[in-house]
Amino acid sequence: MPYEKIAPYRVEKALASHCRHHPGFPLLKSVAGIGDVLATVILLETGSIERFKDVGNYVSYCRCVGSVHTSNGKKKGEGNTKNGNRFLAWAYVEAANFAIRYSEAAKKFYQRKKAKRNGIVAIKAVAHKLARACFHMLKTGEVFSVERCFT
Repeated sequence: MPYEKIAPYRVEKALASHCRHHPGFPLLKSVAGIGDVLATVILLETGSIERFKDVGNYVSYCRCVGSVHTSNGKKKGEGNTKNGNRFLAWAYVEAANFAIRYSEAAKKFYQRKKAKRNGIVAIKAVAHKLARACFHMLKTGEVFSVERCFT
């Protein structure tokens, strides 16, 4: 078998064996839409959850919030959209796409947001909710609750 076909499987196997022993791995897998690959990416890209002061810092690092600068209720500019971790942004958008496919509560939330705005904004809103939920799960060690996340 050529080297190119063996090497990626070895990397995936090594990462899977490393992440499966992390206490946050089964917690992340309890979320609808997050499987082995996304849980591995989220764990490795997040690192130590204690480095984030609160949930707002984490979702900002995951690029799940807007970057509009306001003063006195008026828009004063935009910027800094590329600040944060692009791999976490990808992982949470992928998780959001799977969540609306497999979770009825996430699908209802997505449809409410999509009715008011467009599909891209609605997916990012679901990704934002999932990032907040994952932060709290990794911080406290509690299992994912769909009712708490999407109500």
